[in-house]
Order: sequence, then C-alpha cells, then structure tokens
Amino acid sequence: MSLWARISKALSGLSIGEGLSAIFDRLRKPPERSIGFTIAVIALSAKMAKADGQVTRDEVSAFREVFHIPENALEQAARVFNLARQDVSGFELYARNIARMFGAGDRVLHDLLEGLFHIAAADGKYHPNENAFLEEVAHEFGLNAREFRAIRARYVVDQPPDPYEVLGVTPDQSLDEIKRVWRKLVRESHPDQMIARGVPAEAVKLAEKRLIWLNEAFDSIEAEKAGKA
Repeated sequence: MSLWARISKALSGLSIGEGLSAIFDRLRKPPERSIGFTIAVIALSAKMAKADGQVTRDEVSAFREVFHIPENALEQAARVFNLARQDVSGFELYARNIARMFGAGDRVLHDLLEGLFHIAAADGKYHPNENAFLEEVAHEFGLNAREFRAIRARYVVDQPPDPYEVLGVTPDQSLDEIKRVWRKLVRESHPDQMIARGVPAEAVKLAEKRLIWLNEAFDSIEAEKAGKA
C-alpha cells in the first residue's frame, strides 16, 4: 500500500467531529511513523500559512519538492490541509501531540522542522510571524535555542550564514570538538538513517541540501582555525 493510500486509510478512521490531533496518538510506531510525519508536515504547514496570512505559489512548490504528491493523492493532501486550517485547536496542541507521537527531542522532529523552514523560506520572505510560529514549534518539539538557530541559519539566508550557527557550535570550541559534531550531523543526514527513523523517502532529499551546508560550514571553520594556528 502506498504512502498516500495509507494516509487516506488513516483519515477514513476519523470519527465525525474528530480533528487531526486524534490521528497522532495512533501513529507512534513504524511504518505508521512515516504517515505521521507526512500528515504532521501538511498540518503544521496549514497552521503556518495562517500565521503569515497567505499561501504563495513558491511555498506550494516547496512543499511538493519535499513530498511528491501524485495526481490521485491530491484530494487526500488537500483534506489534511483543510482539516488543519479549519481546526480551532492551536498549532501548539498539534506540535505537542506530534512531539508525543515521536518522542520529544527525537531526531525526526529536527527533520520535520527543517521541512517547515524549507517551505517558509521558499518565497524569499521570512515573515516575523513565521519565525514566532517555528520558534514555538521547536520549543514544543524539545529543541533548544541553539538547535533552532542552526536550522534557521541554513534556510533564512539574508546574509552569509554563520558557519558556527549552521553546525550548532561556538568559536571557542576546539576543531576536534567541532569535527565530532560535524561527523555526527553528517551521519544523521544519511538517507538510510533518515528512513530508519520514519522520514518518508520523499522527504529525504532535504538531506542533500543539509549535507552541502554542513560540509561548507565545517570547511569554513577548519580554514579559519588553520589561519589562526
């Protein structure tokens, strides 16, 4: 059964009056986690669209870069989006339930937040309301301020990104310490690792950009520290 067929089945299991929050408690284990990830991105994207008041063509295109949605699955994707838009529950409840589904601090929540940043920054405008939204989502997901800034530095490029922020390290750390962090992030970005933690294959392509940024950041720091030696 395809991912979108499984999502359709999950949606059909909703009782009358139930919102998407009811789904998250049912999708805690593989292979349901990949369904939960996809529904979570769509649902939080819908809530984020309400935060800045619009959905641009670039943001829609960015979403379809993260998830290939076949023509016969557009109805299911639209239903998830509309359920989230119409739900009176705040996005904080969604984020909290999603964190509970995966486990607060789970690496897959970093992947999910990264997908939301990819969508938010797609139109070249990063609205203050989107920043407040994503900052609160990160908090509910159990990410600390440094982890949030590291993801934001990769996507919100209004100036050359700080390589230390991209890696989530500080200039006073030794090159060996920074190298350990860099290697850990590179391992976590491997497609096999991402799929194993429940990220759908469609979304793994985000890791390609992440690896470029991580490697460029480490090369920059290595060159800087070599120059100071």
